[in-house]
Amino acid sequence: MDYKNFSKQLETISGITITPFKKYSKEIDWDGVKENVEFLIRKGLKVIVPCGNTSEFYSLTIAEAKEEIRRVVEYVDGRALVIAGIGYAVDTAIEMGSYAKDVGADGVMIHMPIHPYITNNGATAYFRKVIQSVDLPSIIYFKDPHLSDDILHELAPLEKFVAVKYAVNHLPRFTYTTQTLDPNHHVTMICGTAEKWAPFFYQAGAKGFTSGLVNVYPEKSFELLEALQRSDMEDVWKIWREILPFEELRAKYNSGNNVVVVKEAMNLLGLNAGVTREPVGELSQADKQAVTDLIKDWGITLQTTES
Repeated sequence: MDYKNFSKQLETISGITITPFKKYSKEIDWDGVKENVEFLIRKGLKVIVPCGNTSEFYSLTIAEAKEEIRRVVEYVDGRALVIAGIGYAVDTAIEMGSYAKDVGADGVMIHMPIHPYITNNGATAYFRKVIQSVDLPSIIYFKDPHLSDDILHELAPLEKFVAVKYAVNHLPRFTYTTQTLDPNHHVTMICGTAEKWAPFFYQAGAKGFTSGLVNVYPEKSFELLEALQRSDMEDVWKIWREILPFEELRAKYNSGNNVVVVKEAMNLLGLNAGVTREPVGELSQADKQAVTDLIKDWGITLQTTES
């Protein structure tokens, strides 16, 4: 495995998949998963991430998460990299990562451990054990602002550690970490908080960004990426202003709207998003109207569907 080359392939948009649930049973609509993956592939995504937070990872059982990884690998069929989200207890994360390897995933994204008593050395040990135990390139999802970036410096020499999905919106901190990581360790820094923050992180050294918007309007996400890559800042800020209201709506209620806004928009466009699972609730009527208005402002034709 050429881990340096793999790291370079992540310098793009990482599309986080949507998990569509059926309206009444809340079972996963696997036909919908396939439709959504085909949509992303057709629109040019080269990195697809099942079982991310926008996939409602924490509402899935371990069996469902494994099945989603397996099916997404099957549906992608080598047309893009599949980076499988894994997490929970360290042994569970290793089990999920080994399963992802067995079914043909290209890499894993290790979720930040959810634990009330996490420490820097404990988080370092967690990530190290998963990276060393799973025979795939690993991305760390770094999300907890209370943990030190020293974790990333300590783990950077690990050969299979290829990227950080950095989701702490503290630009001086991110900039310092990016500038002080040894480039010989081939760790690609990715803006983990989507298009809203992508221009700022890109200027600070990020090489790509994650996106939920790609499930709705991938053309606009690629416009932003391409403008950033050619350093056309006038175009960057024009595109950013067009995207910002959508991302601000997702950020409401301490990002409680993150998934449901994307699903509402997809359903309005005739895509298969389904409903959300608890603890993600429905949108308020006011927020639903706001999504409708945003889609109209973008000039995209609405299509109502049953979910």
